[in-house]
Amino acid sequence: MAVITISRKLGSRGDDIAEKAAQTLGYHYVDKAFIEAVLSQYGLVEFGAEYDSIPSFWEKFDAQKEERREMMVSMLNRVMRAVAQHGNVVILGRSGFFLFEGYTDVLNVRIQAPRTFRIEQMMQRRKITRDEAEAIVRHGDEVRSTFVKSFYNIQWDVCSTFDLLIDTSKIPVDMAVKWLVEAARELEGKRRDKEPTTASIQVDPILAAAVSKTLKCDTLHR
Repeated sequence: MAVITISRKLGSRGDDIAEKAAQTLGYHYVDKAFIEAVLSQYGLVEFGAEYDSIPSFWEKFDAQKEERREMMVSMLNRVMRAVAQHGNVVILGRSGFFLFEGYTDVLNVRIQAPRTFRIEQMMQRRKITRDEAEAIVRHGDEVRSTFVKSFYNIQWDVCSTFDLLIDTSKIPVDMAVKWLVEAARELEGKRRDKEPTTASIQVDPILAAAVSKTLKCDTLHR
């Protein structure tokens, strides 16, 4: 078994690479929709809105709201660990690169590209103006950076956190997918007698069952 985590900059086509790699490998594909589906079973229906927002200056002093956000992140981490423990998954975003650092059966991948390239991609995909695309890309970068810094106290752009970095302004999507598939097959074939793997992660049985059940739904990311 193997786990691939993919961190990507908005507009870098990391979503396409993650989904195609999962399909080629026959792995489960875990994205924001999947996480929301699991968390909603625990009453955390506002996760999507909270994750995609940047706390205002005054919200940072709202103890009740801060406690709620911390609880959601704690639950997010538990769900992510249950997903990784299941194995054979491609996880898109949600700070997986940090949570599973040091596990020998995990490949942490960063998909990136210069901002100008990403703006062009957003313009083409959403049929919007350059100014609109630039605003979306800027906001997306800020949301991801703020979340990772606030809740994990790490810098989102630190390259040493990742095993593989791919610049999609230079590397085509199909080639990136091929690299990930080959790397996953390499991880699957390695013997690990004493090395830490995701199979050793301790998961609450009820949560593990909820994750396994949701993984069987093939329509979440479509």
